[in-house]
Amino acid sequence: MIKKNSKLDITITDMTNEGEGIGKVDGFPLFVKDAVIGDRVKVTVTKLKKNYGYAHLDKVIKASPDRVEPVCPVSKRCGGCTLQHLSYDAQLKFKYNKVVNCLKRIGGIEDASNKIKDIIGMDKDGCNPWNYRNKAQFPVGCDKANNIVTGFYAMRSHEIIDYSDCKIQHPSNVAIVETIKAFMDEYAIPPYDEGSHTGIIRHIVTRIAVNSGEIMVCLVVNSDSLPYDDELVEALVGVEGVASICININQDKTNRILGDKTVTLYGKDYIIDSIGGVNYRIQARSFYQVNPVQTEVLYEQALKYAALDGDEVVWDVYCGIGTISLFLAGKAKHVYGVEIVPEAIEDAIANAKLNDIKNTIFYVGKAEEVLPREYEERGVSADVIVVDPPRKGCDIKALETIVKMNPARVVYVSCDPATLARDIKWLGDNGYVLKEGVAVDMFPHTTHVETVVLLTRQNT
Repeated sequence: MIKKNSKLDITITDMTNEGEGIGKVDGFPLFVKDAVIGDRVKVTVTKLKKNYGYAHLDKVIKASPDRVEPVCPVSKRCGGCTLQHLSYDAQLKFKYNKVVNCLKRIGGIEDASNKIKDIIGMDKDGCNPWNYRNKAQFPVGCDKANNIVTGFYAMRSHEIIDYSDCKIQHPSNVAIVETIKAFMDEYAIPPYDEGSHTGIIRHIVTRIAVNSGEIMVCLVVNSDSLPYDDELVEALVGVEGVASICININQDKTNRILGDKTVTLYGKDYIIDSIGGVNYRIQARSFYQVNPVQTEVLYEQALKYAALDGDEVVWDVYCGIGTISLFLAGKAKHVYGVEIVPEAIEDAIANAKLNDIKNTIFYVGKAEEVLPREYEERGVSADVIVVDPPRKGCDIKALETIVKMNPARVVYVSCDPATLARDIKWLGDNGYVLKEGVAVDMFPHTTHVETVVLLTRQNT
C-alpha cells in the first residue's frame, strides 16, 4: 500500500495536459513534475488523494530518449517554461495529442486524429523555438540582503527569481532590465513590496516590434510619478531600438500588473509592428500575440479556412486590436469586429486607419450582447464568422446567435483545447460539423498550444 513519504521506483508512461509525468504503482497513478514519458525515476510520495497522488522527482534512474538538458539554468524553479526538459519534437507530439485527446474526450470527435493535421512548430524554414516572445513582464522586488531583484516568479509563489536572460524572451530585454536596475541603485528608487504596499517600481514591461525593431519600455509604478524620470530616459535611449518609454500607474493592492493610466515619458505612446503586410499600433495595454512568427502562420491558416472571395460579410468575435479583422479585410466585402475592452477597439479603429482599410466596423461590448443586437435588431448577417475567445471559450449566448446567423463557415481560433472541444460539441449539436483543424505551437517550451479549426454548416 502506498503511503505518504514512501520512496518508490516508477516508470513514466503518460503526461498530464499540464506537463506532469504519470507513473502507476499497482494501477494507482502518481503525478510527477519534471518527469517525461519513458523516464524511470526514483520518487518520494508527497500527497495522496482517493484515486491518485503526487510525488517529488528525486532522481532520474534511466532517462527517456526524449529527455534533454534545459537551456535555462533556472527553468526548474521558474513557472514559465515547464517543458524545457523535453525535446522539441516530443513537445510538439505532446501538444498535438493534447488537442486530439480533448476533442475526443470532451468534444466527442472520435476521428479527431484524422481531422487535426500535423502541428506546425518553429523548427522549419530557418526558425527556432527560442527568443520568440515580443512581450515581457518582469516583477521587481528585494532579496533577503535587500538587493534589487527582477526576473520571474517561482512556480506557485511570488518569490522572484533574479534572472533577466530568459531564453524565450527577446535578447534586448537583458540590457533594458540591467539599465533599470542600475538606475534604481544610483537614485535609490525602492522596488515595490507586496506585503507593506510600499516602494515604487512594481514591474518592468517591454513590448518589442520584431518587424520594425521598435521597443517600448514601461515601468509600472506604485505612485503618481517616477522620481528622476529624465535620468531614466537618458539611460534607456542608449539601448538600441528603444522608441517609447512610459510609466503605468498602479497603486492598487492587486495582482493585476497594469493599471488604467499610462504616461509617456519619451517618444510616442505606441510602437508599430506588422503581420503579413498589415501594420498594427501597440500600446502598453494592448493585446497582441506574443509570437509574431507563429501568429502569421496562425492567421494565414484562419484566412485559408475562411475561404473568402471578396463578397463575404465576416464577423470577428473577440477581435482584440483588430489583428485578425484587418488580416481578413483585404479578402472580404465587409468585416465587423467586437471586443469588450474599449482601448482595444480604439487600437482596432486606429489600425484600420493606419492601413487605409475602410471596410471594417468595430463595436465595444460583450460578444453575447453585441451579436444578438446587431443581428436581431439591425439585421446584420454573416457569411463567415471567426471567433478567437479567451481561455474560457465562447459565451453560450454568443454561440446561440452564431447559429441563428447561419454562416456557411465558422473559423474557431483557440488557446485552450478543452474549451475548444466543449464549444465544438455544442456547435456540432446545433448544425455545424468539424471539417478540419491544425495546431500551431505559439508557445514553445510551455504546455500551451493554439488551434484553429474550420466548422461548416451541415444544412441550410
